[in-house]
Amino acid sequence: MKSKRRLKKPVKYAIVILLLLIGFLFIYKFETGSVSNKDSIIAFEVKEGSTFNSISSSLRSKNLIKSELFYKLYIKIHKPNNLQAGFYELNSNMNVKELVNALNGNAKSKMISVTFKEGITFDNVADIVSSKMNIKIDDIYGKLKDTKYIDSLINDYWFLTDDIKNENIYYSLEGYLFPDTYQFNEKTSIEEIFKIMLDNTKSKLDKYKSDIEKSKYSIHEIMTMASIVEKEASNSSDRAGVAGVFYNRLDSGMSLGSDVTTYYGLKLDLTERDLTVTDLNSYNGYNTRNASMAGKLPVGPICMPGLESIVASINPTNHDYIYFVADKTGKTYFTKTSSEHTNMVAKLKREGKWYEY
Repeated sequence: MKSKRRLKKPVKYAIVILLLLIGFLFIYKFETGSVSNKDSIIAFEVKEGSTFNSISSSLRSKNLIKSELFYKLYIKIHKPNNLQAGFYELNSNMNVKELVNALNGNAKSKMISVTFKEGITFDNVADIVSSKMNIKIDDIYGKLKDTKYIDSLINDYWFLTDDIKNENIYYSLEGYLFPDTYQFNEKTSIEEIFKIMLDNTKSKLDKYKSDIEKSKYSIHEIMTMASIVEKEASNSSDRAGVAGVFYNRLDSGMSLGSDVTTYYGLKLDLTERDLTVTDLNSYNGYNTRNASMAGKLPVGPICMPGLESIVASINPTNHDYIYFVADKTGKTYFTKTSSEHTNMVAKLKREGKWYEY
């Protein structure tokens, strides 16, 4: 009977090595592949004196590469050497090869960092963009008057509805441009700026879409409420409570009685001057101190709310308070009746805690 022929040891070793090599190449290809298949532009800064190796941790923190180890291995193998300091626009769907090619001597001429703080108005946004980006102020406001453009945005973003086309709204995108710090190319157009900011808003709102759809209030009403909460609540921990007060007032058919809406309706800054009786009684689509606005929200947002105010307006605290007041330290006091509210204000004044301009 013939015995089976056994593979010689060198052949065995060769097969093992080949299998290991195939396995390594598979892992290498996966680890140097793109982090995402979604098309998303990410601004990336390369500082003076940086090398392809030294920026690996920054690339990982920006979620542009899967593995620092395999990224560095790619660099060691291919030896790119034309990294320049500057700002780059990278895409999350780039693999390591594409990423390195994009970084290899392709710095943008100039990237500009622009910060929009929570609670600013569209007027503030327009002023900042005009001064930082050298875009004519008339072009910024004019974009909002382009009905085809606004319709295209409503078509592209689920949270923008026909409500923003109400003729009584001052600025259709008020409240919807997410306040944050952005990196814009010096040649970025106003349409691109709005898109980047709206994309950011979408990324924040998407996770709450289900909750918003279950609410008895529309997304436009929630964003309007969030903008009032942003202006009224002094502390982050009080935002949901303040939202609860305003919703209780709506449910009771009461006026919101919010001075910040009066200021916005009159196009006045909060620190510009005190409101007069005439101001408080004036009628427009925003002034919730006017008696005809009882049980109503303003026609639209009055500022650009931050995420905490938006979340508070989606999930307000359930209580039976209908009044609140904040002292000069920012602490908020909630009360149930008009007399309790009046007594609380008097108490704060006696204790020297009343806020005065």
